Amino acid sequence: MVSTTSTASTTAPAHGALPLLPAVAFVVVWCSGYIAGPAGVRAIDPFTVLTLRFLLASVVMAGLARWLRGPLRIPGPVLRRIALVGLMMNGVVFALMYLAFAEGMGATLGALLHSLSPVLTALLAGVVLGERLTRLQVLGFVLGVVGVLVVLGPDVDQAGGPLGVVLGLLSLVGLSLGTLGQRWYAADERHEAPDPLWAATVQFAVCVPPLAVLALALEGVRTVHDPLPGALAVLWMALVNSVAGLLLLGLLVRRGGAGASASLFFVCPPVTALMAWAAFGDTLDAREVVGIVVAVVGVAIATGVFRRSPALPLPERV
Repeated sequence: MVSTTSTASTTAPAHGALPLLPAVAFVVVWCSGYIAGPAGVRAIDPFTVLTLRFLLASVVMAGLARWLRGPLRIPGPVLRRIALVGLMMNGVVFALMYLAFAEGMGATLGALLHSLSPVLTALLAGVVLGERLTRLQVLGFVLGVVGVLVVLGPDVDQAGGPLGVVLGLLSLVGLSLGTLGQRWYAADERHEAPDPLWAATVQFAVCVPPLAVLALALEGVRTVHDPLPGALAVLWMALVNSVAGLLLLGLLVRRGGAGASASLFFVCPPVTALMAWAAFGDTLDAREVVGIVVAVVGVAIATGVFRRSPALPLPERV
């Protein structure tokens, strides 16, 4: 699970062929975040690990932005919008999901929930913004929800209990609302589209103060339980998931468009399941496999994998 922020320019193509190696690399990077997240919260308390992640990511991204783009030149009104969206897309979404991980939610279920984000975003856009919805989008979302319910099964304790499930669902909703929020500042006709590297820097950095306050208030100072795994998790999440993932997503959106990139979401749950098996020894029973297949098919239908032109935009994020 990578950090979420806008990477596409307004001139990105609607759909095209994705370059194979960057697409594979992005899927691996994206899915590895659902492994690093649970590993991180086992070693460091959730708010502390997120504070460290976004602090490091913002420092590295600021250096890249300054080197490649020059000084920050985003107008104040746009900057404030970017900050608000970043607080939702990174601070709120990740805090909720990492709390769910701390409650016991598994990596595969977390990836499965977030894989529904492009579909839920389209549904919310239809309800809130009056955008056109297709029957396939609705069908895909229904199948996705059914798949999640099948994976959950009768025993939600294995998913972190009711609290873990609610936190994961709220994280999904926050991710979709944040994606709609990206349109809010990207569509400002009075200003040019903000530079994606500086936008990412702002969206990472704005999360650090509130997360640090929450960490001190709720977790105290003894938050590191296993220093070496915790440090490795933070480094991976900041440098690979946030920074490298951002650059890969930007490349994919420029080459194939946000719609084509969204089609990658349907492969994330099974890839994450394989990673969780290799990293944690997690296994799936027949019911969970069926649920993942149903959800994956639903996301694939809704994101247009079986059609020439994907119908849904990717949450422009990393």
